[in-house]
Amino acid sequence: MQISTVTIPVSDQDAALDFYTRALGMRVRTDNPFPMGRWLSVAPSDGGPSLLLASWFPEMAPIGGLILTAPDLDETAKLLAEYGTAAEGPSDEPWGRQLLFSDPFGNGYVVSQE
Repeated sequence: MQISTVTIPVSDQDAALDFYTRALGMRVRTDNPFPMGRWLSVAPSDGGPSLLLASWFPEMAPIGGLILTAPDLDETAKLLAEYGTAAEGPSDEPWGRQLLFSDPFGNGYVVSQE
């Protein structure tokens, strides 16, 4: 069994698409009409599970603790800052280097050094 998709609650799919592709460098995996809006998912450019940017769950609380990896946390922090997103770190922790941030919809992420 593998994880294929993680649902990320967002209130504005266009704004979410902009953030996840521009600030995080993900690519669009699907963008199709859906009875409740559109089925919009993004994924890292090297593959892996996709993030479903779902606006049809207004009662769904933001998620927290999803862990991403990046080759250069300083560059990731710079891209987030250019997009206007505050980040904590990067910091060196006993378990490795990490960066913390939240997307514009309150979903919290940890980015660890690859």
